[in-house]
Amino acid sequence: MNHNKYLLSTLWVIAAVQFLTPFMFSAVGVALPAIGKEFSAKAFQLGLIEMVYILGLALFLLPLGRFADIYGRKRIFLSGTFFMILATISISLAPDIKFIIIFRFIQGICAAMITSTSFAILTSIFPQEKRGRAMGVVVSSVYLGISTGPTLAGLMVQYLNWRWIFYAAVPIEIAVFLFALTSLKGEWSDAKGEKFDWFGSVVYMLSLALIIVGVVEVNHFASAKWFAVGGIAGMALFIIYQLQIESPLLPLKKIFKNRVFMFSNAATWLNYAASFGVTFFFSIYLQVVRGISPNNAGFILVFQPLLQAVCAPFAGRLSDRYQPAWIATGGMSLCTIGLVLSSMITVDTPFVMIYGILIVMGLGFGFFSTPNNTAIMGSITPRDYGIASSIIATMRTTGMLTSMTIATVLISHYLGTEPLTAATGELFLLTMHTAMVLFSGMGLVAIFLSMGRIIRPKYKKSSAPPYSTNSTPKKN
Repeated sequence: MNHNKYLLSTLWVIAAVQFLTPFMFSAVGVALPAIGKEFSAKAFQLGLIEMVYILGLALFLLPLGRFADIYGRKRIFLSGTFFMILATISISLAPDIKFIIIFRFIQGICAAMITSTSFAILTSIFPQEKRGRAMGVVVSSVYLGISTGPTLAGLMVQYLNWRWIFYAAVPIEIAVFLFALTSLKGEWSDAKGEKFDWFGSVVYMLSLALIIVGVVEVNHFASAKWFAVGGIAGMALFIIYQLQIESPLLPLKKIFKNRVFMFSNAATWLNYAASFGVTFFFSIYLQVVRGISPNNAGFILVFQPLLQAVCAPFAGRLSDRYQPAWIATGGMSLCTIGLVLSSMITVDTPFVMIYGILIVMGLGFGFFSTPNNTAIMGSITPRDYGIASSIIATMRTTGMLTSMTIATVLISHYLGTEPLTAATGELFLLTMHTAMVLFSGMGLVAIFLSMGRIIRPKYKKSSAPPYSTNSTPKKN
């Protein structure tokens, strides 16, 4: 196969699965009322449908990334795609709510297998001068999945059935699997022969599970806080253990020595922690405070991720020509400006300003994500591509969780058990303003972290780590 065609086909495969993974998450949220009605499900069961997906994704990202570095990224990628097909089919034929919850957790694990290897495979194949553009296409696919999920799911639920969300995904998943199986040549396992840290993986997964469950369920049962405390203690043990062993799951010593990698991932976490909750607050603001219908609110909010999808490939091309850290810092600055403006919203704010904020946020996110990922993957050697890809996804996932935790705590503090209605609109605006001020502060910290990798930068195009991408993938 011609090498350029090979690169294009690989990009198509990775972009397709990166579209489906967030699509399945965002689409199912719209279908929850219909699922609950069919199975007479309780509210907490519907919440579990979303929670277990995030749980499966978050728990397995790091272990699978390291496992893929040792035993083969293509093997893990194909396995994740194959089992995702089976899980999606199972959910589409689900006889009860418990069945859906179980296979949503399996879907989350499959998403971790795909996510932890996608950027690693992309970085292994694409030469440095084309990598930013390729990552831009993949990041754009992620944003398209997020933005189109609720819209397409809403149409399917209204005119067909909630099961069609999964019916429609199966043929695409099968096509991607077959195409990847026949098109991806060779294997990538640059850490082959090294030991896999089984003990560290168990401690990490158990600790993270306790933290997530403790944080998410703290308002539902009193003992949940002790889950979180136990998880934090376990995570401290995990970090100490990782610093002592020769082949750690998380190479902390390398991370601390690599300022570009460390600061870029910290900026990733802060970016998502500061920005992810904006959609949540804007959705409630538009519907409860301004009285806009859910459909119209959805069409307004979809503007931001669509703009991100358009900007991401362009930002990727720029990061091929200029230092990615500069572009990512500019993007983070735009996000922070959008957050500051969001803290000024009132009950009478003109819709022109709301659209303006969404435009600024969309541009900021679009110009941050791709160059930031390019900077991270360009600061390491091929043996750590899998774990680096997993760390990026972990920072993104935990950032989202942090953002929603802040939102939940503030709503609980200001509104207590009061319902979200027009009568409590002023209290909600106070909550929203407080959140946006906090998010703005986090954004400022992220800007300084992003700038920190520019001062005396270690990442230079002339001194980038070696890549085995001259013609065909490395075979082991």
